[in-house]
Amino acid sequence: MMYGGAGIDGLELRTARDGSRRLSGSFPYGKRAVLSDGGKNGRPRKEQFAPKAFAYRVNKADEDIHILVGHDYDRPLASRGAGTLDLKDTEDALIFEALIKPEMAEVSYVRDFFAAFSAGLIGGISPGFRIPPEQTVPNAERVDEENPREGRALIRTVFAALLYEISMVTVPAYKETEVEARSWAPDLILPESGLHRTLNRWRA
Repeated sequence: MMYGGAGIDGLELRTARDGSRRLSGSFPYGKRAVLSDGGKNGRPRKEQFAPKAFAYRVNKADEDIHILVGHDYDRPLASRGAGTLDLKDTEDALIFEALIKPEMAEVSYVRDFFAAFSAGLIGGISPGFRIPPEQTVPNAERVDEENPREGRALIRTVFAALLYEISMVTVPAYKETEVEARSWAPDLILPESGLHRTLNRWRA
């Protein structure tokens, strides 16, 4: 499983009269996240998601998607299968609203999440996803060189990803091991075909 990251902008937690709470937020498309600063000798690495990159599973109502705390399936807050998660996919962002039922508020990790949120310790959201196999979805992702006027980073654009969960996290960042697990060789445009072809690709 791969993990992405986005800041806390727009993340809201509202309490209803019946004791339930509604957690809403969005994961932006087209916004570059810094995965690695490159260290002393490497190059910075950034990632962005193309509009509706998560569409395949999001658009299939029978595909269950979860809201979790810290990418832990033992700490669920809501899910589409339970009828407590609504997803809306737009050109700008994947928007979600989760219903956290009153009975869930009695669970210890949910109370801990509410307290952390109130204290400003929840730093953002992080989607848990996989890149589909190359033979199923060709060119699901691509690596390009950053515009030299902007920097020298390698930029990965994800065009198609299988979304399984969205997590509330303290730091919406990538572990270095997850960054290194995927190839960062820039794609080439072959003169004879004019098509983008990936030299090396991460495989699940």
